[in-house]
Amino acid sequence: MRVNERYSALPAGADRGVHIINIRAIDDLGYLQAEGTLLNSLTVDPDANCKYGLYFRDGQRKVDYILVYNYKRTTSHNILSRVLHVDPSPGSQSLKQEPLPGKDGPLDTGDMDHHEDDKRSRREEYESNLLEAGLELERDEDTKIHGVGFVKIHAPWNVLCREAEFLKLKMPTKKMYQINQSRGLLKKINSVLQKITEPIQPRVADSRSQNSKKLSFAFSREKQHLFDLTDKDSFFDSKTRSTIVYEILKRTTCSKASMGINSLLAHGVYSAAYPLHDGDFEGEDVELNDRKVLCEEWATYGAFYKYQPIHLIRKYFGEKIGLYFAWLGVYTQMLIPASIVGIIVFLYGCLTVDENIPSMEMCDQHNNITMCPLCDRTCSYWKLSSACATARASHFFDNPATVFFSVFMALWAAMFMEHWKRKQMRLNYIWDLTGFEEEEAHPRAEYEAKVLEKSLRKDSRHKEKPGRLPEETANNWRKRMDKEKLTWKDRLPAYLTNFVSILFMIGLTFAIVFGVIIYRISTAAALAISSSPSGRSNVRVTVTATAVIINLVVIIILDELYGSIARWLTQIEVPKTDKSFEERLIFKAFLLKFVNAYTPIFYVAFFKGRFVGRPGDYVYIFHSFRMEECAPGGCLMELCIQLSIIMLGKQLIQNNLFEIGIPKMKKFFRYLKQQRPTVHDESTKKKQRYEVDYNLEPFAGLTPEYMEMIIQFGFVTLFVASFPLAPLFALLNNIIEIRLDAKKFVTELRRPVAVRAKDIGIWYNILRGIGKLAVIINAFVISFTSDFIPRLVYRYMYSTNGTMHGFVNHTLSYFNVSDFQPGTAPNDPMDLGYEVQICRYKDYREPPWSENKYEISKDFWAVLAARLAFVIVFQNLVMFMSDFVDWIIPDIPKDISQQIHKEKVLLVELFMKEEQGKQQMLETIKEKENLQSDNCNNHSPPFPKTQRGSTTSRHSYHVAV
Repeated sequence: MRVNERYSALPAGADRGVHIINIRAIDDLGYLQAEGTLLNSLTVDPDANCKYGLYFRDGQRKVDYILVYNYKRTTSHNILSRVLHVDPSPGSQSLKQEPLPGKDGPLDTGDMDHHEDDKRSRREEYESNLLEAGLELERDEDTKIHGVGFVKIHAPWNVLCREAEFLKLKMPTKKMYQINQSRGLLKKINSVLQKITEPIQPRVADSRSQNSKKLSFAFSREKQHLFDLTDKDSFFDSKTRSTIVYEILKRTTCSKASMGINSLLAHGVYSAAYPLHDGDFEGEDVELNDRKVLCEEWATYGAFYKYQPIHLIRKYFGEKIGLYFAWLGVYTQMLIPASIVGIIVFLYGCLTVDENIPSMEMCDQHNNITMCPLCDRTCSYWKLSSACATARASHFFDNPATVFFSVFMALWAAMFMEHWKRKQMRLNYIWDLTGFEEEEAHPRAEYEAKVLEKSLRKDSRHKEKPGRLPEETANNWRKRMDKEKLTWKDRLPAYLTNFVSILFMIGLTFAIVFGVIIYRISTAAALAISSSPSGRSNVRVTVTATAVIINLVVIIILDELYGSIARWLTQIEVPKTDKSFEERLIFKAFLLKFVNAYTPIFYVAFFKGRFVGRPGDYVYIFHSFRMEECAPGGCLMELCIQLSIIMLGKQLIQNNLFEIGIPKMKKFFRYLKQQRPTVHDESTKKKQRYEVDYNLEPFAGLTPEYMEMIIQFGFVTLFVASFPLAPLFALLNNIIEIRLDAKKFVTELRRPVAVRAKDIGIWYNILRGIGKLAVIINAFVISFTSDFIPRLVYRYMYSTNGTMHGFVNHTLSYFNVSDFQPGTAPNDPMDLGYEVQICRYKDYREPPWSENKYEISKDFWAVLAARLAFVIVFQNLVMFMSDFVDWIIPDIPKDISQQIHKEKVLLVELFMKEEQGKQQMLETIKEKENLQSDNCNNHSPPFPKTQRGSTTSRHSYHVAV
């Protein structure tokens, strides 16, 4: 048995009580409690050199990754099946094997639990395979967290080089080149902008654009001389090292778990796996590190006015997370002009409300327009002037500027998408991702297990239960994987389950909205018979506000439920790769959450008041509840209230309070659960870095972060015609959201594994889809929900003087109260103090004295035709303008395109010079060898041809090597 060369031997004269172990030959690793010294340790004071868990106990090897497992202690000491002593004689490598209780001796405390023993054997085999892959391991079970052990992993230089070449990581070379700078006027403008933006720039390195850049190239061990290896310790940063180790962990297998670390985590062999954060971030005496810089310059609410240090975020968390925060920053910046224009539109409505003729007519007490009851029996007649406040408030959002703002926001969405594409290409160039192409990902552990189970069912020789696979089958699982795959027939039950479940969830959402409608109708009827005058006068406001709050609570609850259901539905589909799993999960979650968030708003915008009927012939639900009507000023004001409360409620409660409160509660409960009674000086011992990180919340992916922003983007664009202040509230929320997410990533979450990505993936397509849908929805909101089109039709077709005088009277139809159906007339017809013969209601119908009384009038068809024409013109015009913006703005900035071309030329020149140098060196060596050969020929007898030939052949071989 040999000692693994990756572990240092003890120097001569060292304490012989310290043991060196071969990890592949033991059952457990950790501290020897008798000596209190970690195995493989070379230091007397471990904490002095290991920097509290960031390094191995020798203080030299950096911890690149951590594996965590749970175990049960059978005695007060760690149990080792074999301890290997080092022979004290100098240069000796012989080992002495001593049995310990367990395998080689009697176990006093009884047999280990079979399940725990199986997990331990899997860990041993897996860690042994990690050693064979070149990694170095160190185990620690003497922690302050009871029953939890840690395996520290370090990747040496040769492993990093091998994997970097395998993963085709682009690394900086020695070659520097100048970046093309703007000239003339543009240079002066850039200089002025840099001085102006100096106070809002983060105080981090590389926050400004650089004049030079190192040429990058895919790492190759054969071309190491091209790369800048002056400081090997920093050549591979912590992000790159953890990525490399994670790739090894994924593809390393063992006989009982042939799907790598993900399978082991799924089966509970390990409880967690994560890279370490770069030390502490609090305290003045803390050593400066990237995490501390991020905490001070980014993850703090005091830096809300500053730009984000995107390059440092990418350096610490990886490209995928860096792109998320870059996208969020671009989105937030683009909300600034949208917010300014929205405020102007809102102020225009406020300033012109006193000049709005329709609202003035509604508020005029002398018009004496008597309106028909809003409900049967309990509701009485009412004056149109009582809706004066609602009519004036509606003008804030329903005015001619609203149409302009809808067009502006459609173009804004197109500009935002183009701006992001250009920003993304710039980041790809700076981050050396221009030539990056995602390779075929490894199959997921669940997919391979399903394929293996399918293969075993076909094999009649194996009778074991699924999950208890024979060793010979597990060893040949890769061959079976090449032959077998899951077809659509295998997934048919899952597809049917998905289809039925999604339809059920959408139906549930519709049912809840329908229930809220019943609540609104019944509550309005109950308040109408209230003895309180204030209650009767504020029926519409009370019903609307309470119904929206109910909708908000239901939306928040169903959002959490639908997220879990979407994940479960995706899991039963068993997608092959992680990318496929993520895309399917995003699609299902977005579909369900989109329906959940927007169904109440769609109802108010397009369905409320459309199928009411007329007095004497109303439409009823369950023959009892009359369909509710819109206010005399239209449903736009109610749509604004609905949209604003749901949007603000989701942002304040779900996106902010939940993100702050729930992780802190989980962290607190996990802290209480993991506490154990302290003994000796353990209470004064500082926690190791990996222990602190273990108490943090696991990283759950970027899907929740993107999802809440995409839903918000829908609120900003889809119904912006009814709520011009939506971009402003989104901007204020995002200013907090960026810092909240930053604080969460830096201080509340374990450090995620860095993932390379060159774009935001399927989210971009969802954004484009929402942008296109927003044009159509806003066209219908302006045309059918607001009174913009009826006003235009009245002004240019029916008005005698080209003004809006008489518009309100034109939109109201007449009804003879004697035509009420039996039992539907008001119980108190004299509530207004006089007997009512004719009441008015909002619709385009023939009067009761007409031959076709109460039939739809010609005015209705004229307005409907104008509405449909507006939808067609608006949609096509705005779509054309958006596509024109998309076409006229190039996706790749011109300077970036030039720099990419320049890099390619420089790479060709670099390799040409290298080949020329090699050729010159070979020619020089040949000349020297020929000269030596000539000298030998002049002073010695000539060799035979065969001997000379063999000598020449040997020289050629030497040169080639």
